[in-house]
Amino acid sequence: MKVTGIVLIVIGIIALIYGGITYTTQKKVIDMGPIQASKKETHSIPLPPVLGVLAIVGGGALLLVGGKKA
Repeated sequence: MKVTGIVLIVIGIIALIYGGITYTTQKKVIDMGPIQASKKETHSIPLPPVLGVLAIVGGGALLLVGGKKA
């Protein structure tokens, strides 16, 4: 559980720093035999800051619960 907590905290910090995921796709515009043209499109998926905070809080909770022994 400790490892999962640490991973959640790291993911939460990364989500807060970057604020989203950006990726690039290629799309064919023209394809006429030997003549081809393609276009690169950049897309972004915004991540709300609440998601990062929840991941950090959840990771901290897992660290606290995982650290206690019955």
